[in-house]
Amino acid sequence: MHAFLALSLIAGCDVTVIEGRIETPTRTFEAVAIEDGRIDAVGARDEMPAVADRCRVTLDDDQIAFPGLTDAHIHLLGVGLREMILNLDSVQSIGELKIAVAEAASADPTGATLFGRGWIETSWPQGRPPNRQDIDAVVDDRPVLLMRSDGHAMAVNTAALRAANITPNTEDPEGGRIVRDGNGQATGVLIDNAMSLVKDLVPTLDEDRRREGLRRGAERYASLGWTGVHNMSVEIEDLPLLEELAAQGALPLRVANFVVPEALDMLAENGPGCDATGLVCHLGVKFYADGALGSRGALLKKPYTDEPTTRGLALITREEAMPAFAQAAAAGLQVTTHAIGDEANYRVLAWYKDLRADHPDAVLRIEHAQILDPADIELFAEAGVIASMQPSHAIGDLHFAPARLGMERLRGAYAWNSLASEGTLIVFGSDAPVEQGDPRIELYAANVRRDLSGFQGEGWHPEEALSRSESLALFTVSPALSIGRGGEFGTLAPGFAADLSIFRGDPFDGPSQSEAAATIVRGQLVAGSLD
Repeated sequence: MHAFLALSLIAGCDVTVIEGRIETPTRTFEAVAIEDGRIDAVGARDEMPAVADRCRVTLDDDQIAFPGLTDAHIHLLGVGLREMILNLDSVQSIGELKIAVAEAASADPTGATLFGRGWIETSWPQGRPPNRQDIDAVVDDRPVLLMRSDGHAMAVNTAALRAANITPNTEDPEGGRIVRDGNGQATGVLIDNAMSLVKDLVPTLDEDRRREGLRRGAERYASLGWTGVHNMSVEIEDLPLLEELAAQGALPLRVANFVVPEALDMLAENGPGCDATGLVCHLGVKFYADGALGSRGALLKKPYTDEPTTRGLALITREEAMPAFAQAAAAGLQVTTHAIGDEANYRVLAWYKDLRADHPDAVLRIEHAQILDPADIELFAEAGVIASMQPSHAIGDLHFAPARLGMERLRGAYAWNSLASEGTLIVFGSDAPVEQGDPRIELYAANVRRDLSGFQGEGWHPEEALSRSESLALFTVSPALSIGRGGEFGTLAPGFAADLSIFRGDPFDGPSQSEAAATIVRGQLVAGSLD
């Protein structure tokens, strides 16, 4: 097992100097000096402390070092489990999905429930999600559960419906929908809280599997160039496992946890805090106001353009939210709420405004803030609400959001520049495993607002893209500020933690033009190489 607790970058070197292109949101430097896990100096080469040649690292001409990048919205366990289950990220049609399911079933003849995740139908030639008949055609003798990439919908086979006793008479649970055909039969697609109907069929996630998932997720993320994450919807069982990994020197990045509402009582009793290593902090609680746009669960003010019978799903009421928000705020915990549709965002902003009357110092966030009524954009700054957004959602959703919303509502979609212009503190992340979790994709998307092929559809408002320096700041300075650690890391200055993300090629040009070269956390090389 790797150990990531040492604070010297090169063994035997009290001070290490890295020379080359050192870029921050405000300046580009020639060199940075690292001592005892912190930045000793940053500036011109001749301003660095004198060190032996073996303690000097010279970057290649095509390499760039940035302040350590933080993904401000990730599901760390999900990232690790993605490496351990049937991964459907790459399937491009129902036919390819069927092949993947058949191969997975053949590789596991035990007859146990087959669980996978990662499909997204919006670019498939069929233009629809998989249904039970599709899955039955390849596996009909045991339950198959296939979660959509966004985690807000699931496609299951007939065996799963039977095992869960889902019949034409089964009512939709509150905040969920069983998609049905014209005869009232379940198609096999379950939206949001309807997925709870098959929860007993999901493979057991025991302690060993959790630990392995968290370890794999953290190592995968460090290898991509991330030095920190804001870990969302964390279950109570994960907290001691993350602390254990950190204590063993097996956690290669910083983890700020935002727990599920079910853990509110425990976290409120203990209050926010960090473990002995300082790498793992338990800071807040995450709630859900609605579902996702792709599965039409995002709560809109007006009906969906391509399905006028629905406005989406409300997953929490004011009566449920306000006491929980107040309990968290009173305990000093951050409050953050998933809100994607314009109605969901409007409601949460109103609730936060009322909450702030009694808790003026509360740290309040909205996760995603994807679809906003332009008239509501100013409410973020007015209520002091952090907008936690994901650039890759915009370049993925541009292929189906116009159909869901119509052109007019795109004026308030993924409105990064509009929110920033109002003075809103924005933090950027990826929402992996919903998205790939690759910083190269996120930086590119924030800066150019085009998909990876260079496409930018009609009505996609290129004016909402951000400059290079603004984009970089939202992955470095802003995430640190948002969790109250803006004086510790997030930039390269004397006394700050020596967290650096080094790439070969420019990550702002996208994943085809660059690669992660080295990741440094607290002066320790945790991934890649400095050779």
